[in-house]
Amino acid sequence: MVTRSKGTPVTLGNSPEDDRPSIEEDRPSIGRVLKQARLSAGLTVDEVSASTRVRVPIVLAIEQDDFARSGGDVYARGHIRMIARRVGLDPAPLIERYDAERGGRPAPTPAAPLFEAERIRPDARRPNWTAAMVAAIVAVIGFVGFTLVSGGDERSSRDRTVAEGQAPEARPSKRPSGRPADPKPVPSDSAIAAAPADRVTVRLSVIDDRSWISAKARSGKLIFDGTLAKGDSRTFQDAEGIDLTLGNAGAIELFVNGKKIDGGFRPGQVERLSYTKGDPQVG
Repeated sequence: MVTRSKGTPVTLGNSPEDDRPSIEEDRPSIGRVLKQARLSAGLTVDEVSASTRVRVPIVLAIEQDDFARSGGDVYARGHIRMIARRVGLDPAPLIERYDAERGGRPAPTPAAPLFEAERIRPDARRPNWTAAMVAAIVAVIGFVGFTLVSGGDERSSRDRTVAEGQAPEARPSKRPSGRPADPKPVPSDSAIAAAPADRVTVRLSVIDDRSWISAKARSGKLIFDGTLAKGDSRTFQDAEGIDLTLGNAGAIELFVNGKKIDGGFRPGQVERLSYTKGDPQVG
C-alpha cells in the first residue's frame, strides 16, 4: 500500500523556473537594434542606403533579421558594420553577436564566389578577338610573301651591278654633326595615370588574380560593371565624381587624378570608394 503525504502537489514536466523567459530571449535582435537606432536618429531607410551604399531591400531585410539577401556572411558582416556606424552605434558588439549566433567567425571566403554575390548584371558579350587576330596574321603573311616575290628581281639586278664594280651611292646622314641623339623618355606612374584637371579620372589595374568592378558617375549613371582578369586595366572619367565598388580589392592597383592610392586593401576584401576633383583620398 502506497501512502502519499499531504503538501505541495508534484507535477510532471518542466519546473516553474523553466517557464520563465530567459534574458537572452528578452534582448532585442540585431535587426531590431539597428532599426530602433535608425528611428532614434531620425533617418529613413533611403537616407541610410544613400550614405552606406547598401541597397534599400538589403537594409529592410537586415532590420527584419533576414541576412540571406546580403549574399553571405562576409557581406552581411560588412553591411551590419556600415549601417551601425551610420545610425550612431558601435558595430563591434553586433558583429560579435552575429558571429556567435552562427557558430563563430566565418572562414575566409574565396574571392571568386564574392563576385557573384553582388553582381548587378552579367558581363556584356566581348568581341571575338581571336578571329580578328587570325585574319590580321593571314593578311600580314600574304603581304610579306607578295613583297618578297615582287622585289626578288630588283634585288638581283642591284646585286649584279654592285658585283661588276659600280659603287653604291653614299646616303648622307640625317643626324646633325656634334649633337647626340635625344634619349627616349622613360614612362612613370604619374605619366601613365595623368589626368585632366577639369575632370575626375580613376584608373585601375588588376595585378593579381581577378576582381569584380562596378563604377558609377556622380549622377548615378553606371559606367562599368564586370570582372577583370589579371593584367586588365580600365580608366573612368566624370566631371563631378566617380563611385567605385571593388571586389577582391587587394588585387587592384589604383590611380586617382594622376596619383597612386595606397589604401591597404586586402585580398578578398570588398571596398566602396568615392572620389572627386579634390582627391586622392580613400572614400
